[in-house]
Amino acid sequence: MINEKIVKIEDLDFVKGNGMIPVIVQEVHSKEVLMLAYTNAEALKKTLETGYAHYWSRSRQKLWMKGETSGNTQKVIEIRVDCDRDSLLYLVEQKGNACHTGEKTCFYSRLEGK
Repeated sequence: MINEKIVKIEDLDFVKGNGMIPVIVQEVHSKEVLMLAYTNAEALKKTLETGYAHYWSRSRQKLWMKGETSGNTQKVIEIRVDCDRDSLLYLVEQKGNACHTGEKTCFYSRLEGK
């Protein structure tokens, strides 16, 4: 049985990642891993306020909502926090494809070798 604890947003360790925390995104029903993204405190608060996944774009240096242009949104069902409080797991209901390439998941490629 899991010894579940409730964590407050101010208890998360944003310092290790220079203000960002990695987020693993998993489809709540199929358990398929969809993508990896990054959040900061602002994006996480927006996610909690709206119920839809918001992230911090490292390349564009701005807040964005998943699906804001494509319509492929992620309704956040639950957010899990790892033991070090420096990474998150979003359990989502994915509408459409998760990957910006049009694939269902960002993990559609396999590394050559064993």
